[in-house]
Amino acid sequence: MRVHRLTFAALAVAAGLSLTACQNGDDGTGQSAPSATSHESTPGGGSSSNGADQDGGSDPGGSDQSGGAGTGKGPAGKGSTAGTGSDASGKTDRCHTDELEITAKDDTIDGDPDGTVTVLLKNGGGRDCTISGYAGVDLKTGSGSLSAKRTGAPADRTVLKSGQSTAFGITYPLNKSGGSGVRVTGLLVTPPNETKTVTIAWPGGPTLPVTDGAGTPVKVGPVGSAGQGG
Repeated sequence: MRVHRLTFAALAVAAGLSLTACQNGDDGTGQSAPSATSHESTPGGGSSSNGADQDGGSDPGGSDQSGGAGTGKGPAGKGSTAGTGSDASGKTDRCHTDELEITAKDDTIDGDPDGTVTVLLKNGGGRDCTISGYAGVDLKTGSGSLSAKRTGAPADRTVLKSGQSTAFGITYPLNKSGGSGVRVTGLLVTPPNETKTVTIAWPGGPTLPVTDGAGTPVKVGPVGSAGQGG
């Protein structure tokens, strides 16, 4: 009887352990907590464990996850509209010397006390550009370079479409002295805010009167003007 009682006791203990194990498996209280790194959701809807492999997913800022600082997807990646001449801020860039086709013509009117030359600047750069202010103007003469003085008239800002032109005027004293005067051999033009100068033919009177500095100076008007220097 003692042997049978021990056997029954052992069976009862074993059954109790088996029942406990089944209960732990049913209600999940004995399971370990899931890993926080393997399934933690990110704001973009992906898994943080493989975020380096994501290509943005549904995250509006996904270009940062793909390391795309230079991809141009975000606001900082928006380029300028080079076709229209605008920079990243949306402003139209200025006209450069190499983009301008510069020519000059004689516009002197009979009976006027001074001669007039009109300088034309045509936008040949294939983009919109802005131009404003006074061009640098020098007359090449047999006695050296002669710089034109500004008229002081206000200068308007002009947006030149590709193929469009603007103009400014130069006035100069006519040589009516009967003497040989000072021979003009060329015209140097530097567009506003530029440093590169273009040399073109001088279409005006071939000579200037010789003066002691008290005569009429050569004058230049602002870009956007024409005729008598502004």
